[in-house]
Amino acid sequence: METGTEFGPWLARQLKLTGKSQTELADEIGVTRAAVSAWVTKRATPRPEVSARIAEALGTDMATMSTRNTDTTAGLPIGWYHRPEHADRGREMGNAATFAFDADVEVLARETGQNSLDERLPDNGRPVRLRFTLHEFTGEKLADFLAAIQWDDLYKHYEAVIQGRDQKVTRSVRAGLRDLHERDRLVLLRVDDYNASGLTGDEYDDSRYAAVVRRTLDSHKSGATAGGSYGLGKATLWGTSRLGMVLINSTLSEPYEGRTERRVVGRLELPWRRIGEEALAGPAWFGRADPDTEGARIARSWWADEDLVRRLHLSRDGDEPGTSFLIVGAHDVASLAEGVPLGDDEEDPDHSASGGADELRRMHQRLTAALGRNFWAAMTAADGVRPHLEASVRTFRNGKELIPEERIDPAVTEPSRSRALKAFLDGTTVDRLTEAGQVAQASIPLRIPGRDGRSTTGQHEAVLLVTDAVDGEETVNVMTAMRGNRMTVRSRAVPGIPLGANPFQAVLLTGTAAGEKAPYAVEAETFLRAAEPPEHNKWAQTEDLTNDYAPSAHRRITTMLHSAHAQVKGLLAQPKRQSKAQRDGGNLAKRIAPKAEPKGKPRANPGSRPTLTDLKPVIRADGAWEITGEVTVPRGGDGWRARPTAALAVRSGTNPQVAWAELESVRDCEVVDGALHFTPGTRSAVFRAITDPNTQPVRGDRSSLVVELDLVEGEAQ
Repeated sequence: METGTEFGPWLARQLKLTGKSQTELADEIGVTRAAVSAWVTKRATPRPEVSARIAEALGTDMATMSTRNTDTTAGLPIGWYHRPEHADRGREMGNAATFAFDADVEVLARETGQNSLDERLPDNGRPVRLRFTLHEFTGEKLADFLAAIQWDDLYKHYEAVIQGRDQKVTRSVRAGLRDLHERDRLVLLRVDDYNASGLTGDEYDDSRYAAVVRRTLDSHKSGATAGGSYGLGKATLWGTSRLGMVLINSTLSEPYEGRTERRVVGRLELPWRRIGEEALAGPAWFGRADPDTEGARIARSWWADEDLVRRLHLSRDGDEPGTSFLIVGAHDVASLAEGVPLGDDEEDPDHSASGGADELRRMHQRLTAALGRNFWAAMTAADGVRPHLEASVRTFRNGKELIPEERIDPAVTEPSRSRALKAFLDGTTVDRLTEAGQVAQASIPLRIPGRDGRSTTGQHEAVLLVTDAVDGEETVNVMTAMRGNRMTVRSRAVPGIPLGANPFQAVLLTGTAAGEKAPYAVEAETFLRAAEPPEHNKWAQTEDLTNDYAPSAHRRITTMLHSAHAQVKGLLAQPKRQSKAQRDGGNLAKRIAPKAEPKGKPRANPGSRPTLTDLKPVIRADGAWEITGEVTVPRGGDGWRARPTAALAVRSGTNPQVAWAELESVRDCEVVDGALHFTPGTRSAVFRAITDPNTQPVRGDRSSLVVELDLVEGEAQ
């Protein structure tokens, strides 16, 4: 029979929960105070007939006494604890961390996948298994779930929120309640990981558990290869919930309070509100009243029984360590935007079978796409070796399978890139591409700066892989870069590729991803991690990088990337001959000379002005244009400031202007207030820009783009 905590500690905890002293228990069951003390201190155990009397006194049964893997039901109640208003009456109108990212399941997949990878148990050689489950409830199943989370007690808090000041959280909650009450519908999104650490450690002190459940902006990650470092990723769980609610069930890799299974807790993120005469700060926790706190008013995690875990839809498969997060009232802004307005289907008695199912399918598709795009490398392994990550997505409606479990296969989602990485892991790369299907490998130096800002720690050798693109891949001629946890950090078009070159994919492995024997791999991990913003989607001049190294440290990374771009061209096979259709072009971006005379005093020599001489367009999956542009800077031309602009080409009338979502320097320039400032003495500079699809009347694959260069003479001549 399964046993949890040893009898002594378990009995001590039950006495605390029931408010009984050792003397009171002794009197009630007819034994001495010394006998109870001996049980609690593990010097003795009670006889079977005495155990039956103990169970009766504690209000439980012999099964619970025997297994001791849950608390008695006679203890302090399980419910919601709402944090009181601050003593200084300050107010938070929501958790700012949840606003750091959009309510987007693709962002959720990236952030939670990264966290699961960081918590993978490394010693057993098995992957961390990550599974997303979408589940829509209506009718009786919805009513049972709402009863399990004590919705009747919670609803007054939501009413107070929607009746308060109109703000972002208020509008989100109002939409969630409308979906729940008017359509009798609730979408749950559960994220399970297995072979991971689980939420181990103390309830309140430094621990994995406290970092996720109790704190904000606490990463609690110390490994050099960890993807996260800001403590923001977990906030995407609450940000994806219109109701601000996440329930958690964790199986621990290290025992806490003598046990490991079904550590359950919930957290609610709402703004300041007033309920009757009581003002509340915002967050709330779902758990058992903690007898160690004043008045037992604070809720802590508890070791739940299997029936309640089932009703909360938090049941896990087996006893493998890891954590399940249940997002209550999950939504995806992008999925809603892509589809028609959701409504009831007249032929479907289940209310939203048409619209609701469409939304679920879109969310399912976006989850699988995001997992494949961001974690294909973590799901790729050498022959005979398990990968770091396995991932899948499945979708249900009222317990019935709507979309079968779909396992992400990197050979399908990213065939060229996964082929390149596997060749590196198998040791089958070549020096240069000469045949289709080969993978070329080269070393790219990264000089790691010292912490004093002047010295160099050492030279890391990153690994560059180049291979032919598979026919049909939407985005080609791109270099994808990553660190040791093999999550895609940076994916950009390689500039300067000759027209008609064979389409390719390139992969840059840095840090420990470059191999166990790569020099200064750990130092490279630390350096590059400091250069990543909270989204971990590029390397840039972050505040952490400036604080830990030097203001110019980011140039070391830029130099590495430029070297990699140049090396790609050397590894490529000879370009194939272009067809007439390719030469004539299709939906290509066009470049135009400066469209107007520059402001300020014109130069005597117009030829001294910078000109846009090369443009490499790529259409992204979201319909945006990604442009890599080269500007020729003649002698003395670095005194100009250049502002790239974009517009869609039309047959008549004014070309509609398109805004940039991103504009950044690639080489020998700096972006200041949307303008390019050239490095003194440079003869050419390269920038990268991505259009904002929200400002495009049509998608990039259905239009042509005109890129112009507005010039303004700088102050320095």
